Amino acid sequence: MVRQMRSVRLDGADVDAKRCELRDYFHQSFELFESLFELLASDEVFYRQSEPTRHPMIFYFGHTAVFYINKLIIAGALSERINPGYESLFAVGVDEMVWDESSERFAWPKVDEVREYRKEVRNVVDRLIRTLPMKLPITQDDPFWAIWMGIEHERIHIETSSVLHRQMPLEFIRPGKAFPRCMSSGGTPENALFPIEGKRMTLGKGSDDRGLYGWDNEYGVCAYDVEDFKASTYLVSNGEFLPFVNDGGYRNPQWWDEEGQKFLQIRQPACPPFWVPQPDGTYRFRTLAEEIPLPMNWPVEVNALEAQAFCRWKSVHENAFYRLPSEAEWYLMVRECGMDAEIYDDTRTNLNLAHFASSVPVDTFAHGGLYDVVGNVWQWTQTPIDGFEGFSTHPWYDDFSTPTFDGKHNLLKGGSWISTGNEIVASSRYAFRRHFVQHAGFRYVVGGEPREQVRNQLIEDIEIAELCMAGYGEGNTFAQEAARSIREFIGKNDRVLELGCQAGRLSLELSEYCGTVTGVERSARFISPAVELLREGRFAFRYGGSVHEVYLEELNLPHSRERVVFYQGDMCNLKPHFRGYECIVINAAEEAVEEVPVIAETMKERLNPGGRVIALTPQPLTEGAKAFDYLCRSQPCRGFVNVWR
Repeated sequence: MVRQMRSVRLDGADVDAKRCELRDYFHQSFELFESLFELLASDEVFYRQSEPTRHPMIFYFGHTAVFYINKLIIAGALSERINPGYESLFAVGVDEMVWDESSERFAWPKVDEVREYRKEVRNVVDRLIRTLPMKLPITQDDPFWAIWMGIEHERIHIETSSVLHRQMPLEFIRPGKAFPRCMSSGGTPENALFPIEGKRMTLGKGSDDRGLYGWDNEYGVCAYDVEDFKASTYLVSNGEFLPFVNDGGYRNPQWWDEEGQKFLQIRQPACPPFWVPQPDGTYRFRTLAEEIPLPMNWPVEVNALEAQAFCRWKSVHENAFYRLPSEAEWYLMVRECGMDAEIYDDTRTNLNLAHFASSVPVDTFAHGGLYDVVGNVWQWTQTPIDGFEGFSTHPWYDDFSTPTFDGKHNLLKGGSWISTGNEIVASSRYAFRRHFVQHAGFRYVVGGEPREQVRNQLIEDIEIAELCMAGYGEGNTFAQEAARSIREFIGKNDRVLELGCQAGRLSLELSEYCGTVTGVERSARFISPAVELLREGRFAFRYGGSVHEVYLEELNLPHSRERVVFYQGDMCNLKPHFRGYECIVINAAEEAVEEVPVIAETMKERLNPGGRVIALTPQPLTEGAKAFDYLCRSQPCRGFVNVWR
């Protein structure tokens, strides 16, 4: 196992040295990711799912490579794709987002073909690092930022893929000498509470920060007045969590909130995800590549719902109020324990693969009065992620954070044994759904009154709010009128595809006139209001200083929930399974249709015989769009229709 390089700085005085440093960082990231997949016992395992809500491993193997190409295309550093099919197929669909596609609908390529593709990508990125003009410091509009973005994205997937490896049945995993586990284990250490004095905390990094690469949610500012509180000296260990399990904690709804009870109904867990129940009532423990006796002094790994249930159980049994810390309280612990360096010190923490490819006992790394204030496993907080004041998306990856600003994703802090790159930078902010499995545990706190600044339930992104106003605002009836114009060209059982569906209103309206509607938009941000509307029955947004609420029931679209589904995708490079439609609507109502011949050529293969393409444009298409008309008429379909405002 090789300790990973720490994050490469964006600044410096020597361009040649920076190129060499970045090149080493890139290749080390690429190699570590691929070495992790060598743990899969055979190529057949690449087509298996670790669990039903995730893609087969082949997707993740291809995903990090196509990410480089897609971002470099957007950044203008590349003008041609390597493999457009792969760069669509492997582009999106990583988290359990409701707009993700079911894996069984994809025709996955051979593993060796993806390996060859990864080699091509590696050569392309290496060449760009060596030849692109470089000016220091690197700024967010520099093509090198896209390369940094690709590297840090791959390092995220090193960790998330390792979680999937741990969830894969052992028969499909082979031990790897490159990933040794800790051999030390023992009894349960007695936990205690350590006092932390409250202070005013200001979080966030400035937009002019040129030190280290950052994701969009790290920028901005937010101030908190943190009250005095006490924190558990250790992370909660397997041994400390065991009495909750033995007391029937997973069977007693008293300890679980509404979301937690739903989790129990769907997943029906009886113990933490990496515990393996034995016939005699004991447990073994799943590491990356083997099962071992349950190490009582290692940190328990649970999701946020399990951690919160334990805190409720402990509160009743000890007559005190135990809870998860807030993000600000966690940062205060880091500061008070002397671990607030810009990059965490992996000589003093179980991070960066610097020690083992597993957890270690919770009493190994002391940080002031606490242990593992960073490192070992991620620590759940009670804080739903949101943007700081001044938050803005990066145009090359505008849906990195905003889909998680929904009140359903809680922040994890501190990193785990396999966290590398940006994950071990003090300013980093990562969040997962509360039921999600990661190398994550928790510590509890007592006292204080955390004051969260929660804006999650309200859409305040100006660009999204404008789309919401155009689609759902009072007096804006264009979507309804367009749907009525289109209905004469579609049948009641037709499958309709809308490209460029924006905030989804037209797709919803079309559902009243056809069998099913698939809405596709390039950004998950754009479709998030419609996704929320179908899932929760409402959403709210701020526009012009006023808050507007939209209720599905009031739209009088009774069939929309069962007939409409939304996906993120590029209309110029759609995934291959988007086919078999009787009607395809290209919604360019807010802007002129671009790359018309490319889109039209793609549409030819996606229509059923007798199908129709409808271009929804702000004015009639001009002579320059004749190729679109020609291509649509040169196949067995009813032709091309242009509907305009």
